[in-house]
Amino acid sequence: MSTIRFQALKEASGRKPVKFEEADRKSNIFGANVFNDKAMKQFLTSDAHKGVKDAVQHGTKIDRKLADYIAMGMKEWALSKGVTHYTHWFQPLTGTTAEKHDAFFETSYDGSDAVEKFGGAQLVQQEPDASSFPNGGIRNTFEARGYTAWDPTSPAFIFGTTLCIPTVFISYTGEALDYKTPLLRALHSIDQAAVDVCKYFDKNVKKVTATLGWEQEYFLIDTALANSRPDILMTGRTLLGHTSAKGQQLDDHYFGSIPTRALNYMRELEQECMYLGIPVKTRHNEVAPNQFELAPIFEETNLAVDHNSLLMDVMQKVGERHDFKVLFHEKPFKGVNGSGKHNNWSLATDTGINLLSPSKTPMSNLQFLSFFINTIKAVNDYEELLRAAIATATNDHRLGANEAPPAIISVFIGEQLTKVLAELEGVTTGKLSPEEKTDLKLNVVGKIPDVLLDNTDRNRTSPFAFTGNKFEFRAVGSSANCANAMTTLNTIVAKQLKDFKKEVDALIETKDMKKDDAIFNVLREYIKNSKKILFEGDGYSDAWEVEAKKRGLSNFKTTPLALKAKVSKQALDLFSEMNVMNHVEVEARYEIELEEYTKKIQIEGRVLGDIARNHVIPTAIKYQNTLIENVKGLKDIFGDEFKKIGKEQIVLIKEISEHIEGINTKVEAMTEARKKANIITDAQKMAESYCDAVKPFFDDIREHCDKLELLVDNESWTLTKYRELLFTK
Repeated sequence: MSTIRFQALKEASGRKPVKFEEADRKSNIFGANVFNDKAMKQFLTSDAHKGVKDAVQHGTKIDRKLADYIAMGMKEWALSKGVTHYTHWFQPLTGTTAEKHDAFFETSYDGSDAVEKFGGAQLVQQEPDASSFPNGGIRNTFEARGYTAWDPTSPAFIFGTTLCIPTVFISYTGEALDYKTPLLRALHSIDQAAVDVCKYFDKNVKKVTATLGWEQEYFLIDTALANSRPDILMTGRTLLGHTSAKGQQLDDHYFGSIPTRALNYMRELEQECMYLGIPVKTRHNEVAPNQFELAPIFEETNLAVDHNSLLMDVMQKVGERHDFKVLFHEKPFKGVNGSGKHNNWSLATDTGINLLSPSKTPMSNLQFLSFFINTIKAVNDYEELLRAAIATATNDHRLGANEAPPAIISVFIGEQLTKVLAELEGVTTGKLSPEEKTDLKLNVVGKIPDVLLDNTDRNRTSPFAFTGNKFEFRAVGSSANCANAMTTLNTIVAKQLKDFKKEVDALIETKDMKKDDAIFNVLREYIKNSKKILFEGDGYSDAWEVEAKKRGLSNFKTTPLALKAKVSKQALDLFSEMNVMNHVEVEARYEIELEEYTKKIQIEGRVLGDIARNHVIPTAIKYQNTLIENVKGLKDIFGDEFKKIGKEQIVLIKEISEHIEGINTKVEAMTEARKKANIITDAQKMAESYCDAVKPFFDDIREHCDKLELLVDNESWTLTKYRELLFTK
């Protein structure tokens, strides 16, 4: 078996960078394979084009006749680019994307003629069945009808020779079976709530769009090396492996010169993204060896989520052409940083204003403060739900690992804005005097742009940080679908803005307050009630855990504990009130995510047991036998002196036996714990059993295996080592 490792090393070491030449300037090819406004103007009638635009901008429905014209134009555009098939492209609750390809090709009734056919019926709705996708009990397998329905707000695109039509995925009874449907509802909810609040400041605002800019971190590992590790292939991470003598401690990889192979991969990836309209802009080395990051320009959230999901698929396909395995796992290697997907979120009006960006005028800054403080209040009130939104088996490895935000949700706003909130907290209860209002606006609200000039730093240990004109939700995992976190964030902020409007209107109507007075009074109370969520210090410190507990903040370090917040009365009422998800949809997701957690731990346990017993132990015994033969030879030559001469070999033989015994004992105990967990019928209790009774064995088994890696002859060791995985360029 060790020959596989050395063959892989030889193959990886001999790689030449894949040659790549840009097809054209990025600006010339951007969106070339997207059915965007430019393509629609060319291939659609004016009525069809207007119908799509109205659906996107105003949510108006597209009738079937118009859909036929749109489908006809979309088909002609696709055929002109060599497309042969079409698919409804959707995001089921597996965390990946799904597609079923159908050819445009059809024959006549008697089979004598063939045509390329694609009509409005095929565009607007499909019935893919898709009975095996997770549904959380919403539908039975024998009643598995599911529908995909076109989402015109996310333009169709061509990938390879297939026309991909972004769609929602719902059950026969209308419940959402995907990530996109609740997200669209949440975005509609925040649009309505934010517009209502904007009317206090600008009557011309008719639409507010939630924007998202994700930052995707990932590892690139040579395909041959990745294929030599069963754990990477089966689980996306290394379940064992001793840390390399050199890791990331010198910080020499971070922002360093990008290796040529990786750079050529990035260049081709960026070109593919340009064709698909994914506006990637930034690329760089990350902290850990062979870890990288790319980030796009901000987009509307629904489109940004679609683009990130598509990107992860494109990254793997481009990686294959460059002989790379792309690892999105949050913690693929022990001892070096894992990967996240920072979600940079803001709100923008149709009048061109970023609602989380301070302005030069006091009135605009009062608007900024309203949205800024309401966001903080929303996170304060729903911190447990926000933690649940990023809870997965893989992200558990990263959160709180002194490289990423802790499992405690808190908000960082910086010293200067903290002072601004302290000033606002002192606002007089009730009506403000003209002098106080003027002083407040000029000396506090009016000076916000100035104080922010020196407030550009950010707390990298904060899970939710204000970074100048946006909030950065840093705790989202690298393998996650952004929709989960964005649905929750936009829903809680929408709910908070809705409540804010009610409270301000009540003060205006019942207390006869001026608008500004009412806004200041409500914001003052929000500041007082949200203090516990604000934290400017080191989120990695033990002191913060103690302090957070005193404040009453949650600290759910595992997914089974965190997910309970999803089905709390608070969460069920929230999603129902905001028309984002009904109780059935929320509870289904809770069941699915618990089941996914259990299955991932179960698979890891099986893979670890297999590798430990079928790779590590046989290798250790083989080397131990070599040592035994050596000791026997020493005895034959030196007689009774062999114990002194062969002392080190004898110690090694004993150590190897102890670790072999430790592995066997722990694997058997883990297997028994898994059997007990498997007979539990309650999803929550089963997940907790895997978390508390099965998973702890992983570290014990790994410790014995990693010790043997140091003891056994390198030439005999079958598994590619960390120094080879992380430093083979």
